[in-house]
Amino acid sequence: MAAVTFEQVAKIFPNGVCALRDFSLDINDGELIVLVGPSGCGKTTTLRLIAGLESPTSGTLRIGGRVVNHLPPRQRDVAMVFQRHTLYPHLTVRHNLAFGLRLRHSSWPGSFLGLNRQWERELEADVVRVARLLELEEVLDRKPAELSGGQQQRVALGRAIVRRPAVFLLDEPLSHLDSRLRAELRGQLHLLHRRLLATMIHVTHDPVEAMVLADRVVVMDRGVAEQTGPPLEIYRKPCNRLVAGFFGWPPMNFLEGSITAGEKGLNFATAEASLPVPEAWGAFAGRPLALGIRSEDLKLARKEEGPAGSRLGMKVALVELLGSATLMTLRRGNLQLIARLDEQSTIQHGQAVEVMMDMTRAHLFDGKTGIALLNGPAG
Repeated sequence: MAAVTFEQVAKIFPNGVCALRDFSLDINDGELIVLVGPSGCGKTTTLRLIAGLESPTSGTLRIGGRVVNHLPPRQRDVAMVFQRHTLYPHLTVRHNLAFGLRLRHSSWPGSFLGLNRQWERELEADVVRVARLLELEEVLDRKPAELSGGQQQRVALGRAIVRRPAVFLLDEPLSHLDSRLRAELRGQLHLLHRRLLATMIHVTHDPVEAMVLADRVVVMDRGVAEQTGPPLEIYRKPCNRLVAGFFGWPPMNFLEGSITAGEKGLNFATAEASLPVPEAWGAFAGRPLALGIRSEDLKLARKEEGPAGSRLGMKVALVELLGSATLMTLRRGNLQLIARLDEQSTIQHGQAVEVMMDMTRAHLFDGKTGIALLNGPAG
């Protein structure tokens, strides 16, 4: 396995589009990194640069300490799994798994018959080992058309594993699968990384997938790494509003306003409401702000619960039952909030409710720059 290092890498395409700007990142040997961000943020370009399918415009890219800026793909010892499985339809699973290594071996100069027979036995053993690892033993002699979508993608993954590359590159390999297969293969990928102890770089637009899989997450936007760190760290302490709004599901709720002084202390005032906030927030008075609150930090207030000023009257616009939890979309004028309740609710569409926010877990962002000023409790 190998570490991957980007040093101030830029990628500008001939049409002038800048896909990466001054991009620096150290990926450790054996680490599972997930690149996540909206479409067009540069995450797939990053993967293609590692694979050698694109060359950097400037900066330095290293794999295993070796500069690979202009090295062809076949000399980089990486394996890429694409969004679509790209299997050979006329070959069985067994031959699809072995294809890459067999093609490489065909140009090997040592073509002594005895050595080739030994190599074939070793290749077959590798194919069986990988098939067992990915639970494909029962379908080794089937062709791709006879497999489910999840099995096809596991074969594509297995073809990469058989090669034993230094780095695995996974370009949204789960995105076209249905939710059940996606969850199943996501779990297998996680277990696979633990068994192989491999360097894996996984691209996705799904923040839930990033949260579940990653040792570290890189949140990207417009060719820049906005924040890098463990998933929970980014979820709890996003560095700016963009990261806070993208990373997490449901997305963070935002209220635009400012800190004002009231009769009983400080308030966060918006066009629709005024909510009491801790005195420490006075340090942020005098500037436009955005208050961020996660859906799980909202709750429906019981009658007479908490100070009257802390309860916000809203109307239920939508109720979505998720089994053990309920998502509730709430509106008050132009303000819309989503609350996640860890229970089934009997509240109906159109019903009036009162909402309380856990301000000890609130986030505060500069209204102009979007930079985080406060992320929940100080600890």
